[in-house]
Amino acid sequence: MAKTANDVLKLIKSKKIEFVDLRFCDILGQWQHTSFPASEIDAGTFKDGMGFDGSSIRGWQAINNSDMIILPDPSTAVIDPFMAHPTLAMICDVADPLTKKRYDLDPRYVATKAEQHLG
Repeated sequence: MAKTANDVLKLIKSKKIEFVDLRFCDILGQWQHTSFPASEIDAGTFKDGMGFDGSSIRGWQAINNSDMIILPDPSTAVIDPFMAHPTLAMICDVADPLTKKRYDLDPRYVATKAEQHLG
């Protein structure tokens, strides 16, 4: 479907997407997500991410050091056919908001590192 951030932004306009659902997996394998009005998604979203509180995810961060970001992967964009309003879903990488370094407990990052190690 989409390959780049620009592809996603064009898709949002052409399909009249109302919401964007950003998804990631926690350390226990459970999907987590947060939704935003599509009007809040721009090119910066893919570079700077969207903030969330990492202490709200079981086993991740202490409350005093809990700021994190999710960085959408445009290649995972798909229109969710089960939502009442037109919604685009994307899987995200979890990262530190200051350094943009990927979070070591993000299962997607763990899988990437394992694949690189094997490859």
